[in-house]
Amino acid sequence: MNTTTRVLIAAALCVAVVGCSKRVKEEPVQPGTPGTVTQPQQPGAGAYGPEDLDSDACLRQRVVYFDLDQDALRPEFQSIMGCHAKYLRDRPSSRITLEGNADERGSREYNLGLGERRGNAVSSALQANGGGAAQLTVVSYGEERPTCTESGEDCWARNRRVEIVYTAR
Repeated sequence: MNTTTRVLIAAALCVAVVGCSKRVKEEPVQPGTPGTVTQPQQPGAGAYGPEDLDSDACLRQRVVYFDLDQDALRPEFQSIMGCHAKYLRDRPSSRITLEGNADERGSREYNLGLGERRGNAVSSALQANGGGAAQLTVVSYGEERPTCTESGEDCWARNRRVEIVYTAR
C-alpha cells in the first residue's frame, strides 16, 4: 500500500472514531467545498504512463556510463535504475533493449564481451529494483557504435556506456 492510501485510511478511521463518539449529527462535507482537505499527489507516487518517458526527468536519462575496463554500475546511476524499474512494473507490456558499448581500446572480442557484461549489470540492477527479466534484452555492440570518434579520455569515457532503448512503451 502506498503512503497516500495509508494516510487516507488512517484519516477515515479517525473520522469514524470521532464521528461515533459524538452525539451531534453532522452534515457530510461535499468534495470541493471550503473546509475540505485534499492530499497532494506525491511526485512519482502514481503509475507511470508512456508520456512520462519524454516528460519525466529521471526516465529521460537513458545512458549509463562505466569506468575503464569496468562492468560494475556506478552509484550515481542507482536512482535511474529505480525509475526505469518502476516504469517496467507499472507497464508490464513495456520492453527495453540494453545496448552495451565500449571504447576503441581492446580487441573486438574483448569489447563485445565487456559491452555484454555492462548490459547485464544494468539488467541486474533493473531486476533488483523490480523490473521483469522478460522485459529486458541485452545486446552488445562493443566498439562498433561510438558516440565520439576522437581519440582521448573524454571521448573514450562517452563511449563506455549502456543505452536504455524502449522497444515497447
